[in-house]
Amino acid sequence: MPILTEYEYQALLLSLKVASYTILWLIPIGIFFAWVLARTQFVGKSVLESLIHLPLVLPPVVIGYLLLISMGRQGFIGHWLYEQFGILFSFNWKGAVLACIVVALPLMVRAIHLSLQNVDPKLEQAAATLGASSFRIFVTITLPLTIPGIITGTMLSFARSLGEFGATISFVSNIPGETQTIPLAMYTFIETPGAENEAMRLCIVSIAIALASLMASEWLTRRCSVRLGAVK
Repeated sequence: MPILTEYEYQALLLSLKVASYTILWLIPIGIFFAWVLARTQFVGKSVLESLIHLPLVLPPVVIGYLLLISMGRQGFIGHWLYEQFGILFSFNWKGAVLACIVVALPLMVRAIHLSLQNVDPKLEQAAATLGASSFRIFVTITLPLTIPGIITGTMLSFARSLGEFGATISFVSNIPGETQTIPLAMYTFIETPGAENEAMRLCIVSIAIALASLMASEWLTRRCSVRLGAVK
């Protein structure tokens, strides 16, 4: 008997696909918002920070419902996107990516924000006095020094995306092969009499992937910290 059935393997591959696309989008978005919060001052900054961190305290089902009424095909944003560009988020894997981006954004921004706060502003100021542009300072000084935070945020967001359930099922439903990730497949097995073994297999797979992500994050962060310490 195979370790995973075709049905379970399909859910695993979809979960990895959704999580991978999520972090690809989240890294630049997280860096941007973290830099705005750490390096700028403007009216409404506290409101923006609260909105970014709101998914941490909102029930995931609420997030999924808000995405459905805003980004669904009949939503006020989703309808326009579909009419103008043919982009559809509801009830497909792209919607699952969007849901994971929303719920994981606070983790990414918080990790990078904390890393940015540890960057000595005098290094940036010294580069500016030598004639370096703001963009060059960011790319050559600020960004490399925040790599540990980026790695931490990436791994946490990846693990969070793999485990996302409430927002996903509310927004894109539980469609095998299209939106059914590991948590949704586990939910189906739990609701199916006699499918306890299948649910347990997916549970073990989820734990293994999450542990591997966290261990990789710790290892990469230590390596980067050592290298940055050597550079300093």
